[in-house]
Amino acid sequence: MRPGQRPLLSSTPSLLLRSLVLLSLSPRGQAVEAENVTVLEGGSAHISCRLQNYDGSIVVIQNPRRQTLFFNGTRALKDDRFQMVLFSPQLVRITLTNVSVSDEGGYFCQLYTDDTHHQVATLSVVVLPEVPIVEVKTEAVEGGSVELTCVSPRSKPPATLRWVRDRREIPGVISQQENGKTVSVSNTIRIPVERKDNGAALSCEASHPALVGQKRVRHYSLDVHFAPTVKIIPPQGILREGDSLSLTCSVTGNPLPRDIQWTRVNDTLPERAEKTGNILHMSRLSQSHNGTYLCQAHNNYGRAADHYTLLVYDPGAVVETHSAVPYAVIGGILALLVFTIICVLIVTIWCSVRQKGSYLTHEASGLDEHGEVQEAFLNGNDASQGKKEYLL
Repeated sequence: MRPGQRPLLSSTPSLLLRSLVLLSLSPRGQAVEAENVTVLEGGSAHISCRLQNYDGSIVVIQNPRRQTLFFNGTRALKDDRFQMVLFSPQLVRITLTNVSVSDEGGYFCQLYTDDTHHQVATLSVVVLPEVPIVEVKTEAVEGGSVELTCVSPRSKPPATLRWVRDRREIPGVISQQENGKTVSVSNTIRIPVERKDNGAALSCEASHPALVGQKRVRHYSLDVHFAPTVKIIPPQGILREGDSLSLTCSVTGNPLPRDIQWTRVNDTLPERAEKTGNILHMSRLSQSHNGTYLCQAHNNYGRAADHYTLLVYDPGAVVETHSAVPYAVIGGILALLVFTIICVLIVTIWCSVRQKGSYLTHEASGLDEHGEVQEAFLNGNDASQGKKEYLL
């Protein structure tokens, strides 16, 4: 018996079919009955021949190929899988162990009297599906599609296959092929894939009437190939002469690039630079280390790169980055304040000059009036008349 399989016992009504047939009575009134049996592959089958009014006549049991297994209880065929477990005037029973589909067929219960009569016990073998196999028909590449086939190589009756992702069934194309007495079943799907689908979990489920609600499941993780991405993780703070620097090149891709290259643009790497996998380490930094450093990686689906510009400061000339912003803000405020003061001064001066010009104009008008009155007085004219004329 195979691991995980259960023999189909004759006491299990859901998996056992029985058919009792009464033969025509012989002149002596003898008769034989046979029982049909259904059993799981690898299990044990009990083949029974019931006798009525048995008077000691010869009883022969034959296999589907009409080879005699037992002659009146005596073994006739050298196959140790067959055992005579009971021979009585009422019942003849043999047991077949480790049943296979090749044992399927009709087993003859023959009673030799004046006339030879027989009845057939039909043995049916049920083959449970194994855990399905997943076949990858096409390679999964980012932006393309992948074709997957779930296969149940043999079962009887045919198994039912379905693909599931996130508890939802994926419709597929189902096909069947007979292999002798068993059937091979396949379910093929084609789905689009992106980078985010790498590692996504799918499952192929095989169900069968003899599994009684259970399933045989094959789990599969999508393997999506894509070009690499590269990102240099920079250090925090300002680097001064004498400091050490470690640059980490974070690389993704499927397959993951194995060869990571560190270079310096338009120059060679410093003598004290150490490359360990995806890490570039430099100690005792100086102005000679300044430059743009490049990390590159590639696989069969593309290449990628990232850069980092190193600027080593003299400790005596270092200005903290966080203080530059407040100074700029203060400078801008002061400039705006000076501009405002200048504008106010210009407006004030302009208003003052205009007011003074208006005063001088009125003063000149008053002097003209006084002169006319004085002239009239000197000429002997009536002052009132002169005033009147002036008013007119």
